[in-house]
Amino acid sequence: MGEEQYIIWHQSTITKNERQQQNQHKSCVIWFTGLSGSGKSSLANALDKELFSLNVQSYVLDGDNIRHGLNAGLGFSKEDRKENIRRIGEVSKLFVDSGQIVSTAFISPFREDRDQVRALFPDGEFIEVYVKCPITICENRDPKGLYQKARNGEISEFTGISSPYEEPNHPELIIETDKLTISQSVGTIINYLKDREILLK
Repeated sequence: MGEEQYIIWHQSTITKNERQQQNQHKSCVIWFTGLSGSGKSSLANALDKELFSLNVQSYVLDGDNIRHGLNAGLGFSKEDRKENIRRIGEVSKLFVDSGQIVSTAFISPFREDRDQVRALFPDGEFIEVYVKCPITICENRDPKGLYQKARNGEISEFTGISSPYEEPNHPELIIETDKLTISQSVGTIINYLKDREILLK
């Protein structure tokens, strides 16, 4: 046996509940999932700005940013996508334990991977938000030109073109970004957080 036998989980001196009481709001992960170009990052950052204005402790974990650092060594195979999401789930849990509301903006195309992250959290702390948008509109938005590159065969394993996206079966929220403005979408999420008493009304 190696050194792993000596790894022990250390309980925090300050509990999650104590941090929530000091912050005057509960903590959770808001897991934005959807196709590339659906508006996940824009929505997550707009929500974060609104939460900041409400004096809520919050943070955004963005897919591209995480792949510059924590997950820089991962590719886009199904196995690497799975590990990417596993790591983000664990990091999200740390943020929630610290008493914050963390928003994640990742395609996270596979239900099984999202469900495994959900299983890390008590009921009510994992809020899956399906950012729903027709692929034709996502392609028209496409600021990086990724869809065209995927259709040209320059990118393999691209979600929605050469790799599947599995829609959530029972997300907490569905935000249709082709029908709602960012402001309306943020308002819908804020109302949900208030209704669930994660935020004080």
